[in-house]
Amino acid sequence: MATKAPDKIFSSSAPLRGRLRVPGDKSISHRALMFASLAVGKSRIEGLLEGEDVLATAAAMRQLGALIERKDDGAWEVLGAGLGSLLEPKAALDMGNSGTSTRLLMGLLATHAMTATFTGDASLSGRPMNRVIAPLSQMGAHFEASDGGTLPLMLRGANPPVPITYRLPVASAQVKSAVLLAGLNTPGITRVIEPVPTRDHTERMLKGFGVELEIGEENGERMIAVHGESDLSSCDVVVPGDPSSAAFFIVAALLVPGSDLVIENVGLNPTRAGIIEVLRQMGGSIEELDRREVGGEPVADLHVRHSSLSGIDVDPAIVPSMVDEFPVLFVAGALAQGTTRTSGLEELRVKESDRITTMANALKLAGARLEEQEDGLTIHGTGGELLRGTPEGASVETRLDHRIAMSMAVAGLVSRDGVMLDDTAPIATSFPDFEQLLQDAAA
Repeated sequence: MATKAPDKIFSSSAPLRGRLRVPGDKSISHRALMFASLAVGKSRIEGLLEGEDVLATAAAMRQLGALIERKDDGAWEVLGAGLGSLLEPKAALDMGNSGTSTRLLMGLLATHAMTATFTGDASLSGRPMNRVIAPLSQMGAHFEASDGGTLPLMLRGANPPVPITYRLPVASAQVKSAVLLAGLNTPGITRVIEPVPTRDHTERMLKGFGVELEIGEENGERMIAVHGESDLSSCDVVVPGDPSSAAFFIVAALLVPGSDLVIENVGLNPTRAGIIEVLRQMGGSIEELDRREVGGEPVADLHVRHSSLSGIDVDPAIVPSMVDEFPVLFVAGALAQGTTRTSGLEELRVKESDRITTMANALKLAGARLEEQEDGLTIHGTGGELLRGTPEGASVETRLDHRIAMSMAVAGLVSRDGVMLDDTAPIATSFPDFEQLLQDAAA
């Protein structure tokens, strides 16, 4: 994690206009590096997100034996170590702030006969890993974790690993992916049952790398089966723009009067695009241009115009498809006409921060009216009136959470006195150019 940045004020903005392109999808970038590192041969990755989280994945895969190089044209080349041929890391795997890297790599290494230690920054070290430890232990891996199932954590891979059928107790793409990755190096068939579908980047990309997967329904629930001990073939990957990063600019353009913005090359995987559906339900003008497929993922350019938003009751069934976008949705609700109610958001309490309480405190400090429940927020919007902003000398606590920082930066664009953040350094974990793009769009 970068050194703490000084307090910074984000103030009311000129209209956001023109065209911009957000960084590559973080979830897909992590997986592209991991799967290319497992493949036999050389893979090329274009559009990789070069934030701190993804660079932590690259560093870890190098420790495990992959050759990973950034080329002069901005693409990345990966010469894989091969499934089952990973090297035991000589030092701890420092995952920085990245929960995705940690949980997926725990799955990947759980069925290799090696020992590995995982460490992370203060934020990541407070996040529970028990939900991944439980199924991987059933497959034969052993773990020694810190109190509460947190990092630092030592893993001893299963020898031999055992295939399992695992029904997810909570909707989690990370847990699903960890079990499927563990199944890659396990003889037989490993199955995951999803009561609620979650983002499916792992399944799409594993197929692209030549892995035999079966996807179907069982008693009305989604079932994914992976055939173990199959080689991955090298594959060229084009990473679409990250919808989670695009969400900050979508909401900003909807809220700032006069805005007319095109966000190019945004991934619209249906398991990830819930934020767009909800903002449209609130009255947001978001038009898809040139819809196409890139690297097996649906993509479009999004034309966003300033809109008068209305509060809604957000259907909790949509939570898995926009779980990371709720902080910025809360900002949209704070400026909408009427009341926005959210529920079913317990997962937000175990993200980089407790995103329900952290956003509730931040928005209240900036002048929003809301109530906090155990599983969400009820937000009473201003009807388009500017937020008051943070009082002089007071700053929002971002809690080392990049999405809190960017969400409250957007709130600052529609505030009378501006919103001061205590730290913008965490933004670099997922969106290093965020502030520059924001400045350019409003120029």
